[in-house]
Amino acid sequence: MQYQIDHTDLSLVLALVRGRSLARAAELLQVDVSTVFRAVRRLEAALGVALFEKSRRGYEPSETARALAEQAERAEQALDAARVALELGKQVVSGTVRLTCTDAVLSSLLLPALARFMPSYPALALELVTSNDFANLSRRDADLALRLTNEPPEHLVGRRLAKVSYRVCARDDGEDRSDLARQSWIAPDEAMPDHATVLWRLRELPGVTPNYRCSSMYAVAQLARAGLGVAALPDFVLRAHPELKALGPPLTGCDTELWLLTRPDCRALRSVQTLFEELSEALMSHG
Repeated sequence: MQYQIDHTDLSLVLALVRGRSLARAAELLQVDVSTVFRAVRRLEAALGVALFEKSRRGYEPSETARALAEQAERAEQALDAARVALELGKQVVSGTVRLTCTDAVLSSLLLPALARFMPSYPALALELVTSNDFANLSRRDADLALRLTNEPPEHLVGRRLAKVSYRVCARDDGEDRSDLARQSWIAPDEAMPDHATVLWRLRELPGVTPNYRCSSMYAVAQLARAGLGVAALPDFVLRAHPELKALGPPLTGCDTELWLLTRPDCRALRSVQTLFEELSEALMSHG
């Protein structure tokens, strides 16, 4: 008969995965070290697989142990949600949602929004992944994506939250920066050759060579905030950082849209749908 794994087994594996040592696992489980050692040996014998390998860095989990630990964490979350539900006397939203966005969107838009509503969902866990493409959702590495695009992929579903404009800006230090061609420029590097602001600069200021090139718009914004030069940045970054001053009107041809997207198979998940609606309301109101 195949061994039937139980909650005690899952707790044991999770404690050793987290603790990486018998002593730390014993502390987490509130038992002695010999009890943990014997329990691991018994479980490995029952399953017929090695769960851990001892190394200089401690007990290294196998793929099987990692999979069991992941299930144990889900069981923990379910128990936490049940406790919260009993305390509040109502059903609560629980689970883990993975959300991907760019680092600029994360720092200037997403974090302020999360701070407003996430405390209302104590049983909801959020994993954040910074990335510039849609592959995360396509590979099922994420459940939600906040993206700046005018052409969201057809295989994803979502909602247009706002229109985003770009402006040339710089730190408000009182200097005359009216002649943009003579300024020190901060711009995206070759990782984003087709970025709207890059194409605008090549078209409108063909003689300008950026003094600083960055691999993300977040880094571009940070250098501009430090007073190192001028940069073309989205309007939500300007709103989030009042020390930056717009040097002119929105750049022609650079307008884009902010979309909140998910996979069709995620729409039925209560955790994903709840976060989708909360983010939609927060970003449409304050974005």
